[in-house]
Amino acid sequence: MVGRIFIRLCGALVLVCLWLTAVEAGMVTQTVEYGQDDTVMRGFLAYDDAIKGKRPGVLVVHEWWGLNDFARERALKIAGLGYVALAADMYGGGATTRDREEAGRLAGALRGNPDLLRARAQAALKVLAADPRVDPKRLAAIGFCFGGATVLELAYSGADLAGVVSFHGSLPRPRPGDLKGIKARILVLHGADDPLVPVADLAAFQEAMRQAGADWQMIFFGGAVHSFTNPAAGDNPAKGAAYDSRAARRSWRYLREFFREIWRVQGQD
Repeated sequence: MVGRIFIRLCGALVLVCLWLTAVEAGMVTQTVEYGQDDTVMRGFLAYDDAIKGKRPGVLVVHEWWGLNDFARERALKIAGLGYVALAADMYGGGATTRDREEAGRLAGALRGNPDLLRARAQAALKVLAADPRVDPKRLAAIGFCFGGATVLELAYSGADLAGVVSFHGSLPRPRPGDLKGIKARILVLHGADDPLVPVADLAAFQEAMRQAGADWQMIFFGGAVHSFTNPAAGDNPAKGAAYDSRAARRSWRYLREFFREIWRVQGQD
């Protein structure tokens, strides 16, 4: 009797293990090479292979550190919601750094050349839209810090996006010619105590959105500073950048609600 029970338990455990393996096996990740002029970019694609048919595609743009583990983890979370996620490589060659000066140099080279910044983002978006699993009419872009500013520039460029989401990003000002071409709905998730984004930039962004007649939202998280979604930012807000678990959790909920709205997706709690 005991032997039969043991055998049944073992069989049940095997079935559970096989089920878990099947679930894990559904998530596919791969490096995707693409070009922008003469620069070779190496993006990170993630999707759930268990889902059949076309689905929305989400472009994920990294912080100024480059396409690192945090950006990949965000792409995996997006894929876990049932979308196809492509983490863009904005620097080329998959370059990353942990050095602040190097990060500033890499990001600054693109910030100082908005046309190149937009071209790099648009090249990644084109790859995402062409993926056979993606519905090219249902695209969005999200970004963190430097990436937040990048997805705003992508929206300003008139890219055919349903929406963009900026997490603790800087707020670049659109050019006068951009104001009539913004198609994407815009969600900005911002630390209320972020010292790295001047108050003047907040006011200028809001006024530009009004002039553009854009569909925009801006959510402030009390006590949060820059980089509030990234645990690697540490826990000392006095430094101007720090992880805030409450703001991170709440901001992700806002993102999910935003996606439900722009794509009329039901049942994602």
